[in-house]
Amino acid sequence: VLAMGDALALVLMEKKNFKREDFAVFHPGGSLGRGLFMTVEDLMHSGGKIPAVQENVSMKEMLREISAKKLGFTLIVGADGGLRGIITDGDVRRIFETDNEAMGKKAGELMHKNPRAIAPNAMGGAAVKMMEDNKITSLAVVSDTGKLVGVLHLHDLLKAGVV
Repeated sequence: VLAMGDALALVLMEKKNFKREDFAVFHPGGSLGRGLFMTVEDLMHSGGKIPAVQENVSMKEMLREISAKKLGFTLIVGADGGLRGIITDGDVRRIFETDNEAMGKKAGELMHKNPRAIAPNAMGGAAVKMMEDNKITSLAVVSDTGKLVGVLHLHDLLKAGVV
């Protein structure tokens, strides 16, 4: 009986051209609804909560920022506020294993260029997919002009019930 009911529901959904978005309208509280309706901007850290330093800061200042913001990374920005790179806790450990001169270097010399980024108006579900596809736990949130406006961590998506 359950199989017949499921089959009937699928046929009707196809006939009525019922999409995921339609389902989310009727069930906005479920994870599908939250993933389709909650934007990155609704979930991101912004303002003083963004772990970010400029390219010319020392390793010591960069480490302070990583520790202070407690997200396990810091983003590197240019003087114009544009996103330049990222350095994670893991990067720091790997740098110290191989580079005896690391403490004397600037953030811009040590960063990974072109970190993964997403637009503030992107849907939460798209952020989850990007994180899964790239096997990462954080995304920079960047405006149309390339300015850093926030960060999104997997824990933010979990807490909101998007995942």
